[in-house]
Amino acid sequence: MSSTPHVSVVIPTRGRPDLVTRAVRSVLAQTVTDLEVVVVVDGPDGATRDALAAIGDDRLRVLVLPESGGAPNARNAGVGVARARWTALLDDDDEWLPTKLAVQLELAGSARVAMPIVACRLHNRTPRAEFVMPRRLPAPGEPLTEYLTLRRGLFHGDGFIQTSTILAPTELFRRVPFTVGLRRLQELDWTFRALDHADVDLVYAAEPLVIWHQDEDRPRITFDTVWEEQLDWLRRSRPLLTRRAYAALTMSVISSMAAPTRSAAAFGTLLREARRHGRPGIFDYLAFAQIWLIPPQLRRSLRDRILRKPGRAAARPTGRAGRRLPGDAGRPSEIGA
Repeated sequence: MSSTPHVSVVIPTRGRPDLVTRAVRSVLAQTVTDLEVVVVVDGPDGATRDALAAIGDDRLRVLVLPESGGAPNARNAGVGVARARWTALLDDDDEWLPTKLAVQLELAGSARVAMPIVACRLHNRTPRAEFVMPRRLPAPGEPLTEYLTLRRGLFHGDGFIQTSTILAPTELFRRVPFTVGLRRLQELDWTFRALDHADVDLVYAAEPLVIWHQDEDRPRITFDTVWEEQLDWLRRSRPLLTRRAYAALTMSVISSMAAPTRSAAAFGTLLREARRHGRPGIFDYLAFAQIWLIPPQLRRSLRDRILRKPGRAAARPTGRAGRRLPGDAGRPSEIGA
């Protein structure tokens, strides 16, 4: 490995040696070989350290934090020791296809801004189906906060970004760190704040280059987030969003967290919030209604049945169940169907 690699890859992990080993091997198998992999172990974890030591590749670096601080803190720590100009993020339960970095680095090199965020499509694998997200790429001149939040149908994935798809300048990650303590929607929060800088833009690779494993039987702290916490986050983020984007997030993402409470007060609070500070459209109202009326598991089953690739059998979960980091990524399609 050269003293200054071309790209650094940051992977936070805790208590899931089998999964993080799969993730690391997908990075080491990239067609871009001049890289370093920085695995940040979120607190003492002997099993994970042993599994990583067995890989035996000098491009792998392991940073063990003295105590658990959550995924955003672990990502920030990894970026802090990254040596390359470019940093890519990977969650420990996902994996990359071999040309992922090559495609993104080519796009980054031709970007028209100094600080491009380069994302890509992904294969979303659930226990029932596999489908590609996002279903479309941003249109010229489309407000990016609306691209990432608005629906053109009842199901998510029209516009989308996920942590394991993101490559950006290391300098940008240091300028705009991840919000420590935010338990959900971490990639949206980071992207909104980064895009608020004049020298930043969002670029997409058209092909799916990431496999996103949504093993829904695996324990996830993100499924237990208190919806009021995320509404507080959304209110703080309102200056970064258009009114249409604000309404969409309130009526789909935040509502999907609140709906399991079956609380009439929560229903009214979120509807008033969207109407007072946002500009809801027809699909926002339809999404809001189905989120509150249809149980989450049934919504996910209907979504996967409608969106799954023609002729493909339902994808089977890969890897062994384990703990997700406290404060792990708020993955948009885990919520709001």
